[in-house]
Formats: sequence, C-alpha cells, structure tokens
Amino acid sequence: MTTFEALLAALAGLFALVAVGSTVPILPTGAAVSATAVVAAHRSPLALLAVVAAGAAGAYCGDAATYAICRAGGEALTRRLRLMRQPLQLAEAVQRRLTARPVSALLVSRLVPGGRIPVLLTAAIVGLSWRRFATANIAACALWSTTYAAIGLLGRSVFPQPWQGVVAALVIALGATQLASWLRHRRERRGRRAPDPAPTETA
Repeated sequence: MTTFEALLAALAGLFALVAVGSTVPILPTGAAVSATAVVAAHRSPLALLAVVAAGAAGAYCGDAATYAICRAGGEALTRRLRLMRQPLQLAEAVQRRLTARPVSALLVSRLVPGGRIPVLLTAAIVGLSWRRFATANIAACALWSTTYAAIGLLGRSVFPQPWQGVVAALVIALGATQLASWLRHRRERRGRRAPDPAPTETA
C-alpha cells in the first residue's frame, strides 16, 4: 500500500468512526481526531488539513442522523435507542442560545460530554429548521474538529516520536473530556442541591 493509499484509508476510517460515534455516543471521537492529526502532522500540512476535514465531515453526518432521529421521534425515540438516559430539561438559556447563536450552542454541545444529544433534541423540540441547523452545524463541526486536531498537535510538540505524540494526544483528549464531564456533573449536583428561593411576603 502506497503512502497516499494509507492516508486515504486512515481518513476513511476516521470519517466512519466519527460518524458512527456521533450517532451512537460510545466512541471517543475527539481522541480519534487528535491521534490521527498527530500522525498526519508528521507527513505534511495538507494531510493534517485532510484529517480536520474528515473529522468535521464525519461529525456533521453523525449529527445530521441524530437530528433526524430527534425530529422524527422526539425524546421517546432517543430513549428507546438509548441515545439519552437522563430526562431532558428544556433550559430557557439553551433555547435562547439555539435561536440567537446556533453555531456556538452546537459547538459547546459537542465539546461538553453528554451535552450534544440533549441540545440536538432541544433544537428539534423548539423547531430549529433543517436549513438553519445544516448551516450552523457546518461551522460547529469544523471548529470541533480543529480543536481536537490542535490538542493532538500539542502532544506532538512535546514528544519527538510519532507514537509518543499519539499516546500524548489520546491522554490529553480523554483527560480533557473526563474533566469536562466531572465539572458538568458537579454543576448539576450543585443545581439540584440549591434551595428554592423563599417566597416574598406581600403586604
């Protein structure tokens, strides 16, 4: 297999993994982009750009499939398919952000573990159109893929050998994901423990 053929095979594998992982959220899609970016960076800048594009395209296709599921079956179908386990809470802040700034809302939902499907389901419930979703998600997926590729390059800059950079990229990406997940759960626990405000007395 030539170098070009190996690159195409790696890009196809990355696209498939991210697309499937974006539909069935059990695969470390961000870590896959980071690790592949390290290998590509040792080849050429064009290979690195191709990795970012493949990761973004896979994420976009996976999000589109998930959004179609959310629009077709709502919360009941997402639970039946085990895409989401916690009850959906339609936070007004998320609804406003989806309406006013859908790109940032979709990007943040991808970067926060467990936040993507609730945001996509919220977008379906509040009636975000397919056209607006399709347009906003292009930028969100491109920024997401670029972010994880940058994480991979951070690992590569520390270690000279490609395999060392790959390991470092995986550790950094998975560590960042776990940290974000821990912070999210901690914030949710604080919200549940917060006492209800005392009722104000009226004269």
